[in-house]
Amino acid sequence: MFNKKDLTRLLAPLIVEQILSVLVGMADVIMVAAVGEAAVSGVSLVDSISILILQILSALATGGAVISAQYLGKKQSENACKAAGQLIGVTTVLSLAVSMIALIGNRLLLASIFGNVETQVMNDAVIYFRITALSYPFMAIYNSCAALFRSMGNSKVSMVVSMVMNTINIAGNAVCVFGLHMGVAGVAFPTLASRIVAAVMMFYLIQNPDNTVRIKRLDELKPDIHMIKNILSVGIPNGLENGMFQFGKIALQSLVSSLGTAAIASYAVASNLVTLLYLPGNAIGLGLITIVGQCVGAGERKQAKQYTRRLVVVNYGILVVLCGIMILFSNQFVSIYKLSSEAAKISVQMIEAHSYAMIVWPIAFTIPYSLRASMDSKFTMAVSIFSMWLFRIASAYFFVQIMNMGVMGIWYGMFIDWFFRAIVFALRFRGIEKRAVSVS
Repeated sequence: MFNKKDLTRLLAPLIVEQILSVLVGMADVIMVAAVGEAAVSGVSLVDSISILILQILSALATGGAVISAQYLGKKQSENACKAAGQLIGVTTVLSLAVSMIALIGNRLLLASIFGNVETQVMNDAVIYFRITALSYPFMAIYNSCAALFRSMGNSKVSMVVSMVMNTINIAGNAVCVFGLHMGVAGVAFPTLASRIVAAVMMFYLIQNPDNTVRIKRLDELKPDIHMIKNILSVGIPNGLENGMFQFGKIALQSLVSSLGTAAIASYAVASNLVTLLYLPGNAIGLGLITIVGQCVGAGERKQAKQYTRRLVVVNYGILVVLCGIMILFSNQFVSIYKLSSEAAKISVQMIEAHSYAMIVWPIAFTIPYSLRASMDSKFTMAVSIFSMWLFRIASAYFFVQIMNMGVMGIWYGMFIDWFFRAIVFALRFRGIEKRAVSVS
């Protein structure tokens, strides 16, 4: 169903978009680092919460993309358009509610999760949280529209809009941080502005009559129970999986915050840098939603399995290069962030260990995209939540609080989690042809 040209046209823009997203995140951290380690720590704490929220919204968008892709595989474009309207409506309403909660209870929420961090760290975190919380509804619209374009096999649109969004963000950061000396707020306001622009652009583009999947009329946003149920059948398990995963990371961030500012800063920088290693797998995973979804919708389940295997091999090939670069130049990369010598040393250790452990990451995190696209999201949710809390969280607290391994103990708990997921998902993937389910 997909030739090499189709795969390249789908995956190349996704990889570029993922790279842009991470580079902007790195630029934010680097620019905030000019304000001080307290600012870096404050932004890091808020980002752990924002990622949780955005991952849940993105999971719902993935649910809509799976349903839309399967309808396209069935040649039912009208139903695919209905799914588009319902997806945007549901995610927008949910994001507005979350944004209101974040605005009203930001300081209380931060204090309850992270405890008694340094006063300056908390003050910076509150400023950053209040401003960026306003952007959640706009990110919900952007992610939903981007997912719908991907379901059509068109990832170029979201890549171009992402370029515009990230250009606004970086330019705004430079002006507000270095020109206007606004501190943490100088990073937050450009983030908000760039997301508003991206949402407006994407919502306008999704209405284009040339799109196979589009919003034809605003009344398509009105609730359709059957369609919402189909979307949520994938979106809720995926959202719970992503939500619990990020909530677990917040629990770990809380553990890190108890180790002092140097640990928080080193953890933030290492986490920021190793995100580069996830880019190929994340981009391929998003592509698999479209590829496997359309294959399953068309009844071509064997092809779905073949494409997944082929793309996982591609993922490994890219990782060999990226991990090698990360290991060889970890000191130089960390030096960009201007950390103290203690924090920089810890960051380098974390990056090197992480690069070697990536040998199991594609099986643990890329293959589940195929399972979700074949309507097996409840299984991936159950395994992910179980592994997160039993292995990653429990092991991290054991290594840090009992074995006194410091922040590296959190990394070791994460590696155990990865190995367990890889084993279980590899076994599940073997029977994907039998378990794949087509949307009604």
